[in-house]
Amino acid sequence: MVSHVEPPSARPGHGERTVVRLEGEIDVYTAPRVRERLDEQLRDGRTDLVVDLTDVTFIDSTGLGVLVGRLKHTRLLGGSLRLVGSDERVLKVFSITGLDKVFEIYPSLDEAMDSPGGVPS
Repeated sequence: MVSHVEPPSARPGHGERTVVRLEGEIDVYTAPRVRERLDEQLRDGRTDLVVDLTDVTFIDSTGLGVLVGRLKHTRLLGGSLRLVGSDERVLKVFSITGLDKVFEIYPSLDEAMDSPGGVPS
């Protein structure tokens, strides 16, 4: 798992949203690093997060658990956590588990960044 963080100032006009880009597999071995990376953002006061899963090829229940936990945490802090993804295999995991009804999932980063919030149609 590789991650990159795009600070809020890198995308003018999109407010304080921070993009965390993930790549590869998010599983029992890499999920702790994903949690750590997201928690770093929250500790730094960045509570409006967009997690870009575009280059994620696999996610297991451990990875889903990390994302659900961070979603709850951001909401407690008054923030939000949006997901970006278009890979059918990854999206199917969210659909099967019903998490597609819990997360705001967008097909592109631009759509996630431009969204005012709420569940996308």
